[in-house]
Amino acid sequence: MIVISNLGFSYGQVPVLKNISMKLEEGKIYGLLGENGVGKTTLLTLLCGLKKPQMGSIDVDGYNPYDRKPSFLADQYYLSDEVAAVNMKAIDYARNYGKFWEKFDMGKFLEIMKIFENDPEQKMNKMSCGQLKKTWISFALSCNTRYIFMDEPTNGLDIPSKAQFRKAVTKYTSEDSTLVISTHQVRDLENIIDPIIILDRQDVLLNATVEEISEKLYFDYSNEKIEGALYSEMTPGGCVQVLVNTGSEESKVNIEALFNTVHLHKELVKGMFAK
Repeated sequence: MIVISNLGFSYGQVPVLKNISMKLEEGKIYGLLGENGVGKTTLLTLLCGLKKPQMGSIDVDGYNPYDRKPSFLADQYYLSDEVAAVNMKAIDYARNYGKFWEKFDMGKFLEIMKIFENDPEQKMNKMSCGQLKKTWISFALSCNTRYIFMDEPTNGLDIPSKAQFRKAVTKYTSEDSTLVISTHQVRDLENIIDPIIILDRQDVLLNATVEEISEKLYFDYSNEKIEGALYSEMTPGGCVQVLVNTGSEESKVNIEALFNTVHLHKELVKGMFAK
């Protein structure tokens, strides 16, 4: 389990994260959402130990990430939004660098590359942006680590590749692994991320499972506008509206509408989901 307590971090005089506290449980795929500049990438780099907290603490199964102990590093993987175009065949990179993760599985790497329709014999610096991103995703999942942190993994992927990404994540992620995926492309990941974390500037507005969200918020897809809705948006197929769920009715969570609702009613939503 990851326990974040009163975490704070600033760039110079500009605070990015302030007094952030939450727990991330095993066996979950967390969607980390937020506007530009709210600290999503900063949080990921703090979780994997690339940055040192200036306030508060992070505990990952008893480890302080910034200590960068080999036993900790061997069981976590951070995939940056910007990936390197290495002058090496993908299969050679996996063979040479996979040994740094004791559970790395070359067979899994080749299987995921096949799902992505990627050629492992191709040099990474000769790949397109999408091919390169898919190669790094394949490598990250093949390391079989307990914790995987991905920053905007679907950036640069075409529509078929995004479907392939969802298939790869759901099929090749261990049941006891914890994934934290930062994304702006919520529609790309709507069916696989659960729980959902929404960061605001220096605050956590929401950290809840889809089930918890649907228990407290009702998502209406009818054509009639409902008075008192927290959020309403016209769509080509009609209208999506978000209301307080007063009758324990079930509905499908629309993450984009949820995100907009949270930002319109920050204190209300925080109070509803306070734990």
